[in-house]
Amino acid sequence: MTYLAKVRELNPLVHNITNIVVANFSANGLLALGASPFMADAQEEVADVAAMSGAVVLNIGTLNEQLIASMVLAGQSANTHNVPLVLDPVGAGATAYRSEVTQRLLNEMKITALRGNVAEVANVAGESWASKGVDAGAGDGDVIALANKAAPKLGSVVIITGKEDVITDGSRTFIVSNGHPVLTKVTGTGCLLSAVVGAFLAVSEGNGLEAAAEAISFYGVAAEIAAELTAHKGPGDFQIEFLNQLAMVTPQIYSGKSQIRLLNQ
Repeated sequence: MTYLAKVRELNPLVHNITNIVVANFSANGLLALGASPFMADAQEEVADVAAMSGAVVLNIGTLNEQLIASMVLAGQSANTHNVPLVLDPVGAGATAYRSEVTQRLLNEMKITALRGNVAEVANVAGESWASKGVDAGAGDGDVIALANKAAPKLGSVVIITGKEDVITDGSRTFIVSNGHPVLTKVTGTGCLLSAVVGAFLAVSEGNGLEAAAEAISFYGVAAEIAAELTAHKGPGDFQIEFLNQLAMVTPQIYSGKSQIRLLNQ
């Protein structure tokens, strides 16, 4: 059984503390996939919600001190209750504040998976890479080598998304070639991807690396089909069709289109 099938069967609760730009899109995307979103950020309840969730996803896209405090409470509760924890360090490196918050979160909890673009991951790992704004991801360097350095430093699965996606735990590395450039024309597709990774980790039974790689590939397959069906339309039509495909891509369709390869270490 694929992890996609397990998500659809088990309908895992995914607790998101995310940013105001993407909350609705992330919730709808998780529902379409077959997961159950819980978008709670009040300090009074986040620890309880995290404890009963299948996964917790923290996204620093729009920060404030109350939200950060909630993230710490939720992340520590996830650790206490052995709940997978995903961190999306949106814009880490773009401002000193974002970098500081990311490091604080990493110091106060253990994350299961970090998902970001190459500039964000480089900043988190303390490696040099050009960064400009929250969408920056281009630069010169070896993305695979960066991911392989970051994973043991963080003690987690590291996911660097880009033209090709790199998923590694520092020992094994998967490359995913699925996806479509139009994803970059819709706000929040990276944030939703982190939430989808959370849903797959929730049913991974300890196989976080494989589950994360399948999540990334599945997401890319859904984007490819949506892009093909809306090829002569705009990003608004793509966004709607993409949500449709998150629901409609079956394990069989996914298996026929998935492009994952395991690098020889």
